[in-house]
Amino acid sequence: MYYDRLKKAVHIVAKARRSAKAARIPIADCIAPCYAPISADIAEGQHTFYYFPGGRGSAKSSFCALEIVQGIMDDPEANGIVFRRYAATMRESTYSQIAWAVDMLGAGDLWKGNVSPMQYVYIPTGQIIHFRGVDDSAKIKSIKPRHGYYKYCWFEEFSEFDGPNQIRSVLQSVMRGGQDFRILCSFNPPLSVAAWSNKYIQQPDERAIVFHSDYTMIPPAWLGEGFLLEAEHLQTVNPEAYEHEYMGKALCTSGMVFPNVEAREITEEELQQMQYFYVGIDWGFSTDPAAVIRASYDSRTYTVYIIDEFVQRGCSNSQIAELLQEKGWDKAPGEFYFSPFGGGSTQSRQLVICDSAEPKSVNDLQNMGIKAMSCQKYPGSVQYGIRWLQSKTIVIDKKRTPYAFQEFTEYEYLRNRDGDILADVPDKNNHCIDSLRYALDMLINNHRYSA
Repeated sequence: MYYDRLKKAVHIVAKARRSAKAARIPIADCIAPCYAPISADIAEGQHTFYYFPGGRGSAKSSFCALEIVQGIMDDPEANGIVFRRYAATMRESTYSQIAWAVDMLGAGDLWKGNVSPMQYVYIPTGQIIHFRGVDDSAKIKSIKPRHGYYKYCWFEEFSEFDGPNQIRSVLQSVMRGGQDFRILCSFNPPLSVAAWSNKYIQQPDERAIVFHSDYTMIPPAWLGEGFLLEAEHLQTVNPEAYEHEYMGKALCTSGMVFPNVEAREITEEELQQMQYFYVGIDWGFSTDPAAVIRASYDSRTYTVYIIDEFVQRGCSNSQIAELLQEKGWDKAPGEFYFSPFGGGSTQSRQLVICDSAEPKSVNDLQNMGIKAMSCQKYPGSVQYGIRWLQSKTIVIDKKRTPYAFQEFTEYEYLRNRDGDILADVPDKNNHCIDSLRYALDMLINNHRYSA
């Protein structure tokens, strides 16, 4: 009876494998034609390391996901593991990308996804794709598949990791038990040529190949008219931002975080044309100053204007509230509504977005009549906010906002011991920078204005 059950199980697995093979949609039908030579290279194992720097809309992440799913279905010994710097960012990015790839390849019935623990399992054989953030190194060192080895390893947003040493450490933990590996690294190149990731992929290595892509290499119908119009508009109003954001080019030769600052006078005519203002607060008292920034944003030209600032140590919450009211920064200029209680029209209140680290301070402002709320914070929110600001022109009038001018023009990326620029920025001398991020929080985290 035992052998009958074993025979039946073998038959079921064999049938599932035949079904899996029959159900597949060829990967060549799912990838952009520009990726066909690289796909053949991966299938033949001509290289071990595949670097995919590219601009927005270049389909590099989609390609990596398709290759991993296809490769695992082709090799019963293969498993996959996907890394991002922060585990909390994976569900809406790489996990969703793998789910999409499974469906595109017509294999939805053959894979099962779970979010806790986060993984995708190939049902016919039990092969697996794991998802991990390197912010929990203990979980990386102890991880291994039940059967086979991690043939496929994908570093999404490669440039966000903490440099070559971290990448090597991760690979030492996962490149075990096999001889044939495919290490895929996809990312939007950082603005600085000296960023570690930009330099890393240029190092001579016979095991590696670099494929740079941009949206012009992708079938227009895949991207949609809205995407193409947005790209063309940015090319017209801000060519440098277009080259970096859409063409994936590194443009800056220094370690400056904001080479896109335009230092000049902001005229009264420009001020009169501004329809809405944004106010942000970075808390501080003794060691660090409290900082308030008032800004405006022109979505037609992708331009941020830093209009006013207040930076001071030893300033209480009540003093900040009084400052906002005295200067009229708590009012939305030009916006009025009719009061349901009579008394004619009343001016709308300005939304003031504050650092969420001090909810009591936010509550203090609310009790003093300020329309205050906390900003959104999540793993990677600082990097994303900075990347959003880098894709705009930032106009700063040194006479109006001297503190903001100093911070934005002197702010540089952290470097490792070899002098290579890392993805991280220093958490000092950035009070006005943080205030601006908070002020524009709703734009930064709105997909219509994404980085």
